[in-house]
Amino acid sequence: MKITNKYGLPDPIINALHRPTYTKGGANVSATELLTSPRIVQLRRKHSKKLEQDASEMVWSLFGSALHNVLEHGKDDRHIVEERLHTTLDGWSISGAIDLQTVENGTIKVSDYKTTGAWAVMNEKADWTSQLNIYAWLVQTTKRIPVSSLEIVAIIRDWAKRESDRKDDYPQAPIVTIPIALWSMEESEEFIRKRIDQHADALMSSETGSDLPKCSPEDMWERQSAWAVKKIKGVRAKSVHYSEEDANKALEVAGKEYAIEFRPGERVRCQNYCAVSKFCEQWAQYRREQ
Repeated sequence: MKITNKYGLPDPIINALHRPTYTKGGANVSATELLTSPRIVQLRRKHSKKLEQDASEMVWSLFGSALHNVLEHGKDDRHIVEERLHTTLDGWSISGAIDLQTVENGTIKVSDYKTTGAWAVMNEKADWTSQLNIYAWLVQTTKRIPVSSLEIVAIIRDWAKRESDRKDDYPQAPIVTIPIALWSMEESEEFIRKRIDQHADALMSSETGSDLPKCSPEDMWERQSAWAVKKIKGVRAKSVHYSEEDANKALEVAGKEYAIEFRPGERVRCQNYCAVSKFCEQWAQYRREQ
């Protein structure tokens, strides 16, 4: 992938981005890749030499590498930092690099550190639960030691003190720990098998020149079209509805000072965050239809 530097970031930052420390260690798929849309994985594979990303969009990924240095410096005898585990299931080699394992009374607590936004913390991502349970499965499969608990340690890059004072559901500190529900080994393995099947189908489609499986609404971070009832010349909506009929009913109750504003749906990842969207026929078709 080519890294551009549109905004003239300093050379040490550009050099660091050109020297990534991440590797999946020869595995067919990593834990995080297993959770990624199979379509995106195959398009990345096919067009890897044509991909381009600006350094300004990658800066936060450097903080992940910096965090590992902090963990290494701060560990004690109970801690295992940045260990990559490997195993095989259904002929697929799977790996996962676990930020921190804490050994407690013959069990292991798995912690994953994330540099993220306040919105993500307030609206916990399903992928966090899936990712940490894949890690737990890897630990228990390879080490034969039970995992006692899972947690996300979120470092909130856009945290604001004034927002924490105003909103009860806003993170109260720039670093918060989020407990994650622990699945049974059977539940985890069933989930992993399903994801392997989906990636195997996509790989076969790619190698035979067939149509790739489509991204789901969740893969695309799709937002539904909505109708907002808001005061004329107002900023905030009084209520938001997902059918025009419901919005009209709410408008009748709200009165003449209010109007309906249509908010078209969007595919946020495709529009702003997918590196392979320009190679994706599913996205091209959606844009033609729009």
